[in-house]
Amino acid sequence: MCPDVTSQRLPSLLALVVLAAAAQTPPPVRPDWRPIGVPLVDLELASAASGPVERVWFAADGERLLVRTARGRIFQIRDGERWEPAQESEPPALQAFSPDSPWLARVFPHPLDPLRRYALGADVYRSDDGGRTWVNLTRYRGRSIIGDGVRDLTVSPRDPDVIAVANDFGVWRSLDGGLSWTGLNVGLPNLPARRILAVPVGYHGIRVELDGVGAAEWAPGERQAWRPVRDAGFEQELRLRRDLSSLLGGQITAVSASGDFLYAGAADGRIWVSPDRGQSWRLPPRLEVRGPIGSIWVDTGDPRLALASLEASGQVRLLRTTNGGLFWDDLTANLPEGVLVHGVTADKSSGAIYLATDQGIFYTRAALEAPGPATPWVKLPGELPGAPVRDVKLDPDGNQLYVLVEGYGVFVAMAPHRSWSWKVVNGADYSSRPVAPGALLGVLGLRVDEAAVGSLAAPVLASSATESQIQLPFEIEGGRILLALRNGTQTFSVGLPLESASPSIFVDHEGSPLVLDAASGVLLDAMKPARSGSRIQVLATGLGKVRPPWPAGLAAPLEDPPAVVAPVRAYLDRLPVEVTRATLAPGYAGLYLVEIQLPDILNWGPAELYLESEGKQSNRVRIYLEP
Repeated sequence: MCPDVTSQRLPSLLALVVLAAAAQTPPPVRPDWRPIGVPLVDLELASAASGPVERVWFAADGERLLVRTARGRIFQIRDGERWEPAQESEPPALQAFSPDSPWLARVFPHPLDPLRRYALGADVYRSDDGGRTWVNLTRYRGRSIIGDGVRDLTVSPRDPDVIAVANDFGVWRSLDGGLSWTGLNVGLPNLPARRILAVPVGYHGIRVELDGVGAAEWAPGERQAWRPVRDAGFEQELRLRRDLSSLLGGQITAVSASGDFLYAGAADGRIWVSPDRGQSWRLPPRLEVRGPIGSIWVDTGDPRLALASLEASGQVRLLRTTNGGLFWDDLTANLPEGVLVHGVTADKSSGAIYLATDQGIFYTRAALEAPGPATPWVKLPGELPGAPVRDVKLDPDGNQLYVLVEGYGVFVAMAPHRSWSWKVVNGADYSSRPVAPGALLGVLGLRVDEAAVGSLAAPVLASSATESQIQLPFEIEGGRILLALRNGTQTFSVGLPLESASPSIFVDHEGSPLVLDAASGVLLDAMKPARSGSRIQVLATGLGKVRPPWPAGLAAPLEDPPAVVAPVRAYLDRLPVEVTRATLAPGYAGLYLVEIQLPDILNWGPAELYLESEGKQSNRVRIYLEP
């Protein structure tokens, strides 16, 4: 508890009872982490780029190429195979000298050819006459083809034509003395991502902030690289931080808003709060904290509840307010000394709080709706790369946890708090939309042995300690159902709203939809776009009853599968397209197949697709088109 605010808080007996129930942090579960994307950025250079590399050098025998990234990590590669951590702790001294030229910074002689020299300035240069004349190797039409900020160069001890360059956008190699260049950034864990801007929702993929680039997205269906995007929210935040720094008289390092509340954290640890969208500001409390506010999480349902993390090694590294910043509690508790906290997120309904730190992810369970004592932190186990975690985010429904690992990029897993706060979700996109007859549901965090709706069995299609899948019977009716779930000797019931149709398109953990080419059965994505005039097949759930009737839990027949009773419509970029058939997916249980005829004339590039049935629309997904 911060000394300045202890006397201001007199928790009620009810609050203490609630806190006691939440004080025990559940034992850790091991998330099944899955990567999103690769650590490459498409900046329209000679090849895909990565982040800043400070040094590059060949081993003495020329068999290995080594680099040291801007974060100080050293990697090696042999014969262009793959990058791996190197044993070397420091690079060798620079083998270069300063030239008598205002536009060259360093000259690198070749050990075997006295006339061949390379040089660094704004670009990369080469001389074959001992430095009398120079040729620019990287400038083309006023732009460097390998990016700016060249930092180092090395020449192979075996071949004077083999050189490598380190710059602000990774490491680059030429096999012909600089006449052509190729990036060596594939597999190099050097993505310059600072934080997560947005998690995948509908048409949009996950977005991050990249140093030196700005906002970048790994779009659904992407297979090659992160791509810079215009992000209005990110640009507005930058302007807001700049304007508030001038208004409040402090360097604002983090801002967050929800409803009418606006929070602003400064580099010196001060936190301002406005309850009226910036019209007035509450003076920051006198907190004994040191270090910049790294991130602020605000509850969307109750913006008076907020958490602020400090990127400092002092005693206070996480603060909580439940009354809009009138006072703040210290939740640091037993967080190991020296651990730097970079990001924070939470789920109010379960009390889960997650911290992104330089030593991994820590979590706790607290009563977020009432002030009270801090609860103990536990380090989350799992197979993440051994690097600092820069940020952490939950999806809007609190079902998936996204983390940003320094250099490696984004990873996602089912949110660990579902192990003590299980939830029934849509089986296609993990949403909380109403259910429909025959729909596929997921139960996160609970092993389900049996399920039923009244006297009707709901077949369990898959079951594990972390997630179960069940299919609702086609015969259910009404506006609401009571789903009974049995786990061993325990029985749980959950009420769910029911619609005659509640369509949802299946997506994977990156938000990529399960859309197939009808002729070949190939899964479509950015590398395999749908062609104009072709037919595509969309895998979905929630389309309701079928004719002839079919039992839940039984795979649909391969020939003449039952057809959906209700009309199904499809829209591409909000324009209707022809649905040629809508049936149960042949050979599958709980899945529907919607076949769509694409127009003969289409625009090239990404497009938004969604389904509609009985007036209910599905999730929006991104597909790629080619005329």
